Amino acid sequence: MSGTLFVVATPIGNLEDLSPRARQTLAEVDLVAAEDTRHTGRLLSHLGVKTPQFALHEHNEARAAQSLIEQLMDGKSVALVSDAGTPLVSDPGYRLVRAAHANGIAVSPLPGPSAVTAALSVSGLPTDRFGFEGFPPAKTAARCKWLQARAADGRTLLFFEAVHRIAATLADMVDVFGADREAFLGRELTKLHEQCRRATLGELLDEVSNGTIISRGEFVIAVHGAEDNAPSSIDADRLLRELAETLPPKKAAAIAARVTGEKRNALYQRLLDIKSDVDT
Repeated sequence: MSGTLFVVATPIGNLEDLSPRARQTLAEVDLVAAEDTRHTGRLLSHLGVKTPQFALHEHNEARAAQSLIEQLMDGKSVALVSDAGTPLVSDPGYRLVRAAHANGIAVSPLPGPSAVTAALSVSGLPTDRFGFEGFPPAKTAARCKWLQARAADGRTLLFFEAVHRIAATLADMVDVFGADREAFLGRELTKLHEQCRRATLGELLDEVSNGTIISRGEFVIAVHGAEDNAPSSIDADRLLRELAETLPPKKAAAIAARVTGEKRNALYQRLLDIKSDVDT
């Protein structure tokens, strides 16, 4: 008989958040598949667990998954972990889990910590419908275009962001979603210097800019969904193209903003992107 692949959630900060079942599983499996064996090694050492590790990360997942599937087929049990939180949530592991199912191998979840659900639970934003969007694109133009595609979504949206881009991403969210859109910012969740702040996007940007929210650590942003009357049925890109034929870009963006209800700065950036695509 084949072994079992256990998908094990590990702490996102506070080591005491590891469940007793997860501790037992990590100690009893034949192998721990870890995103970073050095990071997971410290966790296992803290637990007094000496289970061998196997590296599985974004750069080797296709090859590593095949090796792990072979070991699972031979009857070994494997615990899949990421550096922090629930595996596969913006972390490697999808190929391994998919391959396990394809080969008839049992896959068992050990639920636990997740920055996504932790942030959502304390955000004060609607939780009946939500979506996790991962990390926004790193470059400003691509990020604005990516955010624009989500501006009319009525669900609460959650994002991860790195410390060196948090201010720029919040500024783009203000441009695209609006400064008055309700939001939540979680910094260093479950850790010693945790900060949880619910405010408007404009207020969050100000607090990051002036240091009230410290630019250190890891961030989760939750944004209230668009109101039902917020989206426009007008094709903004087509309108921009038509206006740009006779008007300067800033004027065209201003008129399109009044017609569509979208943000002028975001429309201006989209017009520049359209012109760039045409020129190339």
